[in-house]
Amino acid sequence: MNLEYLRNFIKLTQYKSFSKLASELPISQSTLSHQISQLEKEFGEVVLINRTTKMFELTKAGKVLLEYAQKLIETYDICRAEISRFSDKLEEVMTISASTIPGSHILPKYIADFRNKNPNLTFKILINNSQKSLEFLKNEMVDFAGIGSFMGGNERDFDYIKLGEEEFKFICSPHHELVKNGIDTVKFDDLTKYPFIWREKGSGSRFTFEEQFPAYKDLDIELEINDNDSIISTVSDSNYVGIMSEIMAKKAESAGLIKTLKIKDYSVIAKRDLYFVKLKQKEFSQLKKKFWNELKSNNK
Repeated sequence: MNLEYLRNFIKLTQYKSFSKLASELPISQSTLSHQISQLEKEFGEVVLINRTTKMFELTKAGKVLLEYAQKLIETYDICRAEISRFSDKLEEVMTISASTIPGSHILPKYIADFRNKNPNLTFKILINNSQKSLEFLKNEMVDFAGIGSFMGGNERDFDYIKLGEEEFKFICSPHHELVKNGIDTVKFDDLTKYPFIWREKGSGSRFTFEEQFPAYKDLDIELEINDNDSIISTVSDSNYVGIMSEIMAKKAESAGLIKTLKIKDYSVIAKRDLYFVKLKQKEFSQLKKKFWNELKSNNK
């Protein structure tokens, strides 16, 4: 029996859609459908999912398989974690879904250091916004998540390590008329005269900005993009203004791509904490526990 097929069957019952789950997995919808068909054949040509209705519906056989598949996968994972204590050669993969700042600017240094000392652990990093990263974590499609916001969720549902904190900065092109003659302090009303670009819904930075800076409603919002580099590129070559993580903004400003702005009467636009997160009571192998504990020790 292919355990990966069982894992995907369990995930499918959570997503209740072949297309939605396939879009989150490194396989096609047809491959996912083939895996379910193989399970049906393995259990005697039974039907696990009723495909004749528009709603996703497990058959009685499907419900039985789900119950035992969850127990089987849980038992296997616990067994593997226990056995890993007796082997220094067991290859493991740690999957992390992280938003841009934790995933691209904070975690890499810890990952590189840990990987050098523990070559049997391979890291797989997925860059997603905070909302999707938390969804992946809740659905156990990843081991950990790096986020910039709990997106209004309950922090008590998770164990987490604070990785740091940051502020947000308004940005514009170095050649924008707002900063002519070397000016870097402007009135907020001046920003409202120009088109504004920001991140997509589900982004932790957008969530924080909306929550802490209600005056954003006065901005001339014309464009949303789900990639910080694309926002920098757009602002750099146009009269758009935008909002950006200070960590990203400083690097882009040092490269001469954008200019950060100070806003009169707003000493702080918005700020947030950054977190590394796992599900409460989640059992991990010794290597994954070791990584969590080292990261926690380095961020007290």
